[in-house]
Amino acid sequence: MTAPAGPVLRPMGSAALLAELDGLDAVLALRAALADDTPPGVRDLVAAARTLLITYDPGVTGREALAREVIRRARAPRTVRPPTAGPHGELTVPVRYDGADLDEVARRTGLTPAEVIARHTAPRYTVAFAGFAPGFGYLTGTDPLLALDRRAEPRTEVPAGSVAVAGGFTGVYPRPSPGGWHLLGTTSLTLWDERRDPPALLVPGRAVRLREAGR
Repeated sequence: MTAPAGPVLRPMGSAALLAELDGLDAVLALRAALADDTPPGVRDLVAAARTLLITYDPGVTGREALAREVIRRARAPRTVRPPTAGPHGELTVPVRYDGADLDEVARRTGLTPAEVIARHTAPRYTVAFAGFAPGFGYLTGTDPLLALDRRAEPRTEVPAGSVAVAGGFTGVYPRPSPGGWHLLGTTSLTLWDERRDPPALLVPGRAVRLREAGR
């Protein structure tokens, strides 16, 4: 059996490596491999759709030694495990399915609005990574039938608390902002609050359930 190719590693400043991988599954697998038994000196792991940023303490480990360990972990076979509640516990997000795009999503997928809601609330999601805006988490686990591309014309402003789908992800807008995702509903949860620790509810690795709270 041919061993999987390792990631492409690029130095980022004097104390970080950027691992470029084939896709999100490979990113999450490498992050898990490094997080389960963190190599000496590693400070933080920041995932994105195709990259993993690894920051480290140069006083504890060197770039070449860490690079060798990262490649070894990336090539080692791993057992795919079901998502866990994560370090912050499972989060339940109540969603009122009153989104402006709910009927259009139903039409494009050949479902009824009720079936869209049922498929959207069925999975146990995992926050894969954060980005776009403080508190915005990209949730994996969305039903493949709801994996629509972004809207052809983004909205100039999406209300805070909007629950939406695009590109195979589910997301919740933490504050009013432009956006091109399909809006299915809204939640009353405050996703980002600088007075909390951590400020974001949707932190990478956290398990999430969506609960219908009406239409």
